[in-house]
Amino acid sequence: MGRLIAVVLFVAVLVPGVLLARAWALAAGRRAVAAAAVGFATPTPEGLATVRRQAQHGRRVRQLGFLLGLVGIVVSIVLFAEASVFLWAPALGAGLLLGVVLAEATRPRPRWRASSPARRPRRSEQISLVLLWAMRVLVVAELVTAVLLWQRDELPDSVGGVALVVPLAAWALAELALLRTLARPLPAEGADVPVDEALRTWTAHLVTAATSVLALLPLGTLLLAAGIDLGDRVTQGFDLVPVALVASGFAALAAGLAVAVFLVTWLRPLRVDDRALTR
Repeated sequence: MGRLIAVVLFVAVLVPGVLLARAWALAAGRRAVAAAAVGFATPTPEGLATVRRQAQHGRRVRQLGFLLGLVGIVVSIVLFAEASVFLWAPALGAGLLLGVVLAEATRPRPRWRASSPARRPRRSEQISLVLLWAMRVLVVAELVTAVLLWQRDELPDSVGGVALVVPLAAWALAELALLRTLARPLPAEGADVPVDEALRTWTAHLVTAATSVLALLPLGTLLLAAGIDLGDRVTQGFDLVPVALVASGFAALAAGLAVAVFLVTWLRPLRVDDRALTR
């Protein structure tokens, strides 16, 4: 009976990760609609210049994220010595993801004329609120888990510091980028409105996905390690806590990898169809 309960609990804990992956799969439709709207518009010269400038900015800052990942590899070698052989991939990935969020948070403002009086979009027009709040809940869960394990001396100081600083920095940059997309007025020229909406949609999804991955993967690792550690202890009766922790860890890792796949599809810069310019 205990094994059956453990299996049911394991499957139940995996459900939120599946639902999160499903929500990101539905977000691909929002990207397709935004790109199609741009294809049917004829942007102004300012709009075309904005698309090119934002694409160049994104590539340059993401290259800076790659360099940041290389620095992280060097730091991991200094801090963990031989154990760093297992950390070069996470360090490089964290640097790349931070570069994605930093690129969106520092995007240059469009040079087109803003609407007067200023009109601003709603948050739900840019991204699903489910994805947005899921990101925030995941970051908080990762921070709380890291603090609890750190206080119980189950995490080395260097690991605990990284587990707190990296997701928190990504979250702060993501909220800054989201605030900028919400506060920026819509363009005055109607032909630039689809371009502006697509750029906001790209930014909102990129920062949400990158921050979610930076929360999910450390959270899954921490939960998995805690579950395995509890499973090695002798307890009276059947203990479901290790099973729940291990299942939650697997679910978080799987969801993080799934969101990372969707993030790669959003990294393609917005493109203006040349056919729209000949009509």
